[in-house]
Amino acid sequence: MLKDLILENRSRRRFHQKPVERETLRELIDLARLSASGGNRQALKFAIVCDEDTNARVFPLIGLAGNPTQDEAPTAYIVILGDTEISKSYGCDHGIAAQSIMLGATEKGLGGCMVGIVDRKKLRKLLDIPGRYEILLLLILGWPKEKPIIDSLGADGDTQGTWDDEGVRHVPKRSLDELIIN
Repeated sequence: MLKDLILENRSRRRFHQKPVERETLRELIDLARLSASGGNRQALKFAIVCDEDTNARVFPLIGLAGNPTQDEAPTAYIVILGDTEISKSYGCDHGIAAQSIMLGATEKGLGGCMVGIVDRKKLRKLLDIPGRYEILLLLILGWPKEKPIIDSLGADGDTQGTWDDEGVRHVPKRSLDELIIN
């Protein structure tokens, strides 16, 4: 059921050092390919990283909460790119594509996180991404070491996730009634 996938699909930042196959990443990108696109322009492109050497060079270029170590680093990355020769604006296409990929990854037992904090200039150079492509979003993926838990939002209203003494991440969520305004 879709709700089960959504509940399971939490941001994960710590991974077992088990490879993710390139073909698995292609299958996930195919989900994005089949997803909605504004005006059906299909202006998104994708770069795949899943070899150990390049993974180790990408990891220092990203900012992740919880400060995972190199031995907990992602074992795959998908860079979502906007093709400026097709469109100059991508609306929410990359968000839709990213969610499709992440739900597909969850279904396969993978975990990951959408990362906006990345040194785009260094990533572009490292992956030799041509100038016509805008780096929109980076997805980190791997076999998760952690299983975040959804909690109700506390009385203080703090939405920041926290880690408990056992290293479990707690993610507070607002109630449905708080979100609906009428």
